[in-house]
Amino acid sequence: MRLSSLDIATFIVYCLALIGIAWWVSREKAGHVKNTQDYFLASKSLPWWAIGASLIAANISAEQIIGMSGDGFRMGMAIASYEWMAALTLLIVGKFFLPIFLKKGIYTMPQFLEERFDYRVRIVMAIFWLGVYTFVNLAAVLWLGALAINTITGVDVAYGMVFLALFSIGYSIYGGLKAIALTDIIQVVLLICGGLMVSYLALNNISDSFGDGGGAWQGFSIMLAEVPEKFNMIFDPDHEHYISLPGLSVLIGGMWIMNLSYWGFNQYITQRALAAKSLKEAQKGIAFAAYLKLLMPVIVVLPGIAAYMLRPDLEMADQAYPTMMQLVPQGLLGITFAALVAAIASSLGSMTNSISTIFTVDIYKKLINPEASEKRSVLVGRSAAIVAMLCAVIVARPLLGNLPGAFQYIQEFTGFFTPGIVAIFLLGFFWKKATALSALVAAIGSAVLSLAFYLWWPALPFIDRVGLVFITCMVLAVVITLASGAKEHDKAIELDDIQFSTTTSFNLASLGVVLILIALYAAWW
Repeated sequence: MRLSSLDIATFIVYCLALIGIAWWVSREKAGHVKNTQDYFLASKSLPWWAIGASLIAANISAEQIIGMSGDGFRMGMAIASYEWMAALTLLIVGKFFLPIFLKKGIYTMPQFLEERFDYRVRIVMAIFWLGVYTFVNLAAVLWLGALAINTITGVDVAYGMVFLALFSIGYSIYGGLKAIALTDIIQVVLLICGGLMVSYLALNNISDSFGDGGGAWQGFSIMLAEVPEKFNMIFDPDHEHYISLPGLSVLIGGMWIMNLSYWGFNQYITQRALAAKSLKEAQKGIAFAAYLKLLMPVIVVLPGIAAYMLRPDLEMADQAYPTMMQLVPQGLLGITFAALVAAIASSLGSMTNSISTIFTVDIYKKLINPEASEKRSVLVGRSAAIVAMLCAVIVARPLLGNLPGAFQYIQEFTGFFTPGIVAIFLLGFFWKKATALSALVAAIGSAVLSLAFYLWWPALPFIDRVGLVFITCMVLAVVITLASGAKEHDKAIELDDIQFSTTTSFNLASLGVVLILIALYAAWW
């Protein structure tokens, strides 16, 4: 498939317009030099709609659109549990975690860990996050995005990665988080409209191919009738994909640990909420994002199931979404292609900005040049973003080129570390006796125990492994703390000073999410 001249023109206009808007919203008043709060936290001025849209734009990228659609092709709607359970997780983060972070006035997650524990925990976790964001998340988004571009346009994967890297740096490098967050409004609108178009056309094509041309709703009904196994949300132990989504663990087990880590303690996600005008504004943005998460499976999973019916002979599951994009007629394909690139570029920009934030705040200003000026720090942050992107371009193909499903690979790899991360933060939040040594033991123990289970108990589903390692890390941290004397830590958080109460609108929004989730799982249990 190739883009028409009109499609190419539409896409070029989108790219130029986005860069122009990003630079325009990032401009400073005459005489004001951009400082670290401006660059890394958007001057703490983000409204709720920008926070909600930016959370989704940072989250939904190639690994979701391409990778999760590919898993929809292989496993069906069950993979949507990552999206639907995330909606509930967001609300928990907004109510219980975000008030603590905003009260502390932090820039980064490692910074919080020093304020609660000590500098050792901060440095260890800063180095860890820099490595994971660069060599796992950033590399995966670049690779899957370039793969999609190759499928749609025929452009070589290497050139596709270079284009994505240059484009995302081009619109985010000057303005920082403010440029990313405010342009994410455009990105999310484009993503949703383009994604819904692909889903509608795929369902309509199923109706034409297997029915009497009754339209998209008939196509959906045909899918339910022809491939009902693709709509089983909870897998039995004898299911071929049980090891990826082990039954009730997606509702009450290790899935919670994965989601709490991603939505609560992931720098390139939480950074948007840290940049909010106020706590209430951040919570409204999180509620908005939760409802968008409920919609995402329609955009990213449904096309994969449709591809299973229309093109069951695909060589790679990750080709499902780009293949469904081929149904979009010439003239509109440019818009849909722009929507895909919008999602990819937004995530790349978000990740590089967070990498630059952690490197500048937690490594450069902490270890290398504590007296660095604001101007120097912003320059270092921009340089770190460029270096991280270059590294990701170089390692993407060797790391991901031969994998059958990139989304599950990302979950599997990050699952080695997330149990310890969640244990550290939960103990740091809610147990005043937790010590720095116990935090380090939980962090290191998470990786060691996960590797041990991976090597010696390969039949254990990784989500169950995450839950088991989390419990073990919590026990280890508690034992270490009690063995050291179990006195109240001098950096313990005073929860009485934190405002955990939420507005009526937030509570009603939360109730709505819960009721929708109950209805979805009751329908497709």
